[in-house]
Amino acid sequence: MVNKIITGISQKIDEVFNSVNEDYTIYTENVEQDLKEPCFFIFSLKPDSTKLVGNRYKRNYSFDIHYLPKDLGNANNECNEVAEKLMDELEYITVDGSLVRGTEMSGETVDNVLHFFINFNMIVRKDIPKEDSMENVKVNSGVKR
Repeated sequence: MVNKIITGISQKIDEVFNSVNEDYTIYTENVEQDLKEPCFFIFSLKPDSTKLVGNRYKRNYSFDIHYLPKDLGNANNECNEVAEKLMDELEYITVDGSLVRGTEMSGETVDNVLHFFINFNMIVRKDIPKEDSMENVKVNSGVKR
């Protein structure tokens, strides 16, 4: 599910930022060389799961989206604008054809890099394998005298 959410985040960022003829690169893995700015990095932080009733689980998926600006001379303003846009646009993303809501959004700029934090929480059901049913059962009943 984490990779599906990362795909949903990537698609939304691409739709919002690259629709105006910009060239924002979106990375989902670490890059050692040839980093192209401006760019986004999407990192999963610490997913957790809590058992509910039956086969239902509450899953919390936390993400840190890094944004590296193109203009270091104007990095704070650029990071602030991107953070505002991410708060508006990542409220809902599409995962497996369904809308998923982003919660607990916050952002901070550290060393000219925006760190945008967001959670996606959902209820999931685990498939429980069906047990084989008995084919034939014979019951002998009667009253003992």
